[in-house]
Amino acid sequence: MAQNRVFEDFTRLMTDATEVAQGVRREAETAMKSQIERFLATMDVVTREEFEAVKQMAAAAREENEKLGKRLAALEAELAPKGKSGSK
Repeated sequence: MAQNRVFEDFTRLMTDATEVAQGVRREAETAMKSQIERFLATMDVVTREEFEAVKQMAAAAREENEKLGKRLAALEAELAPKGKSGSK
């Protein structure tokens, strides 16, 4: 019976220690997150939303540039024979 009491006390002690450790872990995570947020606030970084918006704008501009390049090449191709025959 005394042995059971020792095991019960030990189990209770371990449970309490586990709860304390979890509390310390949560507190450390909260403090670390707060520090990181403060650090990022001092830096000149963009949000994910801003990055995605600019990424979409760049893709649209690239697509438009390719269309204009093809159009320019077609116009140059049309003008090239005229320019050569006119110089003769």
